[in-house]
Amino acid sequence: MRKKTYLKFLILIILACAFFILGVGIESKALFSNLTGIASWYSEFSPGIKKTTANMETFDHDKMTCAMWGIPFNTQVEVTNIANDKKVLVRVNDRGPAKRLCRKGRIIDLTMAAFKKIETLSTGLANVRIRIIKTQE
Repeated sequence: MRKKTYLKFLILIILACAFFILGVGIESKALFSNLTGIASWYSEFSPGIKKTTANMETFDHDKMTCAMWGIPFNTQVEVTNIANDKKVLVRVNDRGPAKRLCRKGRIIDLTMAAFKKIETLSTGLANVRIRIIKTQE
């Protein structure tokens, strides 16, 4: 009886590992090619921001980068402010926004410099459309 339980557990672990290992590269361009939602901005002065990004680069709020979930690192995305049609091209190098904020419609965190290109910082948030430009495979 113990052998069967152990074997089931082992198979479950192997399947979970395979899902995470293989699933990371399965992001579909079609699935993420046209997203709409809310963009916010962050800087090195924002609470909880670390000195390194999720892909281990040094965080610099003056670079044209962003944080997104489910999009591979180094993917180029075009972010368009729906209200004024201003656009900015950014590279994904971090993960975010915070999951609790994603549930409220946030889909991207732009660096301070990138957000300034499409909206004033004091606004804080912007309704945006995101288009995948180039995916790092």
